[in-house]
Amino acid sequence: MKILVLKSSGNKKGSSNMLADEFIRGARQSGHDITEYDVFRADIRPCIGCGRCGMDGPCVQKDDYENTLKGLIMASDMLVFVMPVYYYNWPAQLKAVVDRFYSHTGQLTHKRMKTSLISAAWDNTDTVFAVVDAYYQQLCSYMDFRDQGTVLGKGCGTPAMTGKTRYMKDAFELGKNIKTTR
Repeated sequence: MKILVLKSSGNKKGSSNMLADEFIRGARQSGHDITEYDVFRADIRPCIGCGRCGMDGPCVQKDDYENTLKGLIMASDMLVFVMPVYYYNWPAQLKAVVDRFYSHTGQLTHKRMKTSLISAAWDNTDTVFAVVDAYYQQLCSYMDFRDQGTVLGKGCGTPAMTGKTRYMKDAFELGKNIKTTR
């Protein structure tokens, strides 16, 4: 299966990317083809709501989303959203990617893609992921995505903190146990 991992942290060696790397290690061990894409460092502009795409492309903006990422997404069987939590929500860089789904919503919905969410937060309260997870679940429902599981790493504020948590193993196991069937 072709899995596209969308990393959105400004810290290349940060906690969310550590968890993603464990997911990738597990998925590769199970024979999946992995592509990583650094959303944070890409030139991805927000949707401007012009409607010229008609929800069926192409987008009028000729940036990294339209020129590269859209093709990678459409060639994939699964998307993995990887993020640090910023003020109890998705980082703007990854949210911009999701907003740009607008230009090919029908095509994406028809694919019934598998997805997962991997996130890390400094906070270790029970509510830190409430909005992050609710948005992810709603996105899956709206886009007809097939959620394969989440790793929501509470108390993962630094790589040293993250390395001592069970979330590293959880991310590896999630990747390892992804099935190729829909």
